Amino acid sequence: MTEFWLVRHGQTDWNIARRYQGHADIPLNQVGIDQAFALAKLFAAETFIAIYSSDLSRASQTATIVGHRLGLSVFIDSRLREICQGDWEGMSLDEVKENYAADFSRGASDPSSTRAPGGESVSEVAARMAQVANEIQQKHPAGKVLIISHGLAVSTLYCQAAGISLTQVYHHIPDNAVPMIITWKPYHSQSKSALDLIK
Repeated sequence: MTEFWLVRHGQTDWNIARRYQGHADIPLNQVGIDQAFALAKLFAAETFIAIYSSDLSRASQTATIVGHRLGLSVFIDSRLREICQGDWEGMSLDEVKENYAADFSRGASDPSSTRAPGGESVSEVAARMAQVANEIQQKHPAGKVLIISHGLAVSTLYCQAAGISLTQVYHHIPDNAVPMIITWKPYHSQSKSALDLIK
């Protein structure tokens, strides 16, 4: 059984502006860099066997700072990216509400299966996150693994591990650089995790 420490990357300027980031490659701001160094200090007391990160710079920057302190290389996997927000990327929350009112409303009532135009659904993100989590667990069947990713992405893993409906995924997004700990069992399946939990 593997213990995953899930971490949302450090802060970016788009976090402050409440802009949809998605797959847009936005770097950490100074606060985010400071948060990454604080994480590195916090995690120095723990024994991790591996670090995995999204390839987007805000996550990989966070992971690199932590990995340097812990003496661990960072394994990059693009499947750990945030949900793709399609046409909404770069827009503020207020702009999306104004220009995509119908889509936004559907997303609020059914977040697991709706998507931004040109983007991904929550269930699709949950499926790819479960896939990579299963592979990581197979490589590291015991111990602590650090996964540095994105808010919505790590929330899908949290919900799947806890048996929480993906309709509640937005209620479990962590703050920047705040770890969540889950136990990932080897028999979490993509079908059970990502599809059955939509109900």
